[in-house]
Amino acid sequence: MIDIIESLWRVSVTLGLIILLTRLAGLRSFSKMSGFDFAVTVAMGSVLAAVATTPDAPITDGLFALLALFAVQMTIAMARSRSAKVQDTVDNEPLLIMENGSVLHKNLRSAGMTLGDLHGKLREANAFDLDQVHAVIFEATGDVSVLHGAGQVTPALLEGVRR
Repeated sequence: MIDIIESLWRVSVTLGLIILLTRLAGLRSFSKMSGFDFAVTVAMGSVLAAVATTPDAPITDGLFALLALFAVQMTIAMARSRSAKVQDTVDNEPLLIMENGSVLHKNLRSAGMTLGDLHGKLREANAFDLDQVHAVIFEATGDVSVLHGAGQVTPALLEGVRR
């Protein structure tokens, strides 16, 4: 029973710190804006799990690990916004998978996607006609964006997307 109470206390303290740090750092803390953000989010979950399941390790180790993760994430986020070189180093580049109704098979393979994956994403986006699919982009976060419909795509939306 004491082990359960200790686990609850450890998780409560760690979650409390995560909530506090998230409030201080802002919404970006759990965003998927870049691959780096995703990696930090996974690492935070791993630290929380370690604190909850390793009662022999001092809780301060986990709390300091969380502080370090948030500090590194905030530092990299600031550096990304100020330096294109840092942004290019840290971030993945979005990749065009489909353009004007045509599948770019080389890019599809490069993204590690199959035609079945692409068709599934098109269905999720309610794309009814391949001829009305202007662009499918494999985003830096791993998400897939489908731009479709009767209108035209504003060129600015495709800036920075690798063809």
